[in-house]
Amino acid sequence: MDLKKTIYEGGSGEVVEKKSRFIGDIFPVTNEAEAVNHIAAVKKKYYDARHHCFAYIIGRNQDVKRFSDDGEPSGTAGKPMLDVLEREGIYNVCAVVTRYFGGTLLGTGGLVRAYSKAVQEGLENCSVIEQLLGRIATFQISYTQLGKIQYYCGTNSIPVMDTIYEEAITMKLMFPVEKAEEYEKALISLTEGQVSIDLSDTVEYSMVNNQVILL
Repeated sequence: MDLKKTIYEGGSGEVVEKKSRFIGDIFPVTNEAEAVNHIAAVKKKYYDARHHCFAYIIGRNQDVKRFSDDGEPSGTAGKPMLDVLEREGIYNVCAVVTRYFGGTLLGTGGLVRAYSKAVQEGLENCSVIEQLLGRIATFQISYTQLGKIQYYCGTNSIPVMDTIYEEAITMKLMFPVEKAEEYEKALISLTEGQVSIDLSDTVEYSMVNNQVILL
């Protein structure tokens, strides 16, 4: 499965079922060591809790995928948590659900629902961003060409990453990978062949507050 979303800022949520508290903490991670550190930190924070179940996915192609029931009946916690992350299409994420036992057994179905819901509640309080593929276009233009380039970018929703005003103007744009060649040809045409565009290799990026964030 090719996942499309990741976590920009983590968050947490809580579910209460028959007096048992399920605290779902969600973290952005880029490698397995970071995930392990977050799990250890949650265990330290909630040292008096009975269970700290987790699930994490590293890599857009799920290069690393782990989960743990941490003492709960097999298949009732870690795997359902992982299923939520996969269903939401999220990668580079670590979810930890801490359970404070309320004295009443929930049964297999109750546990699956509670752990799944705790992850969902945590995700709702996160900043989740869509992962996009693009190519960075860098080029120089004259001041007289700036207006039509800006107009073209605006009408085609092309993000402007940087504009440097010197003797000539250096611009850096983000082209969606599927539109890169089309936009390159269009800009060359707009400047009557006077611009030379340097296209980067494919990069992963997202848009946050109308700004390009490289992933």
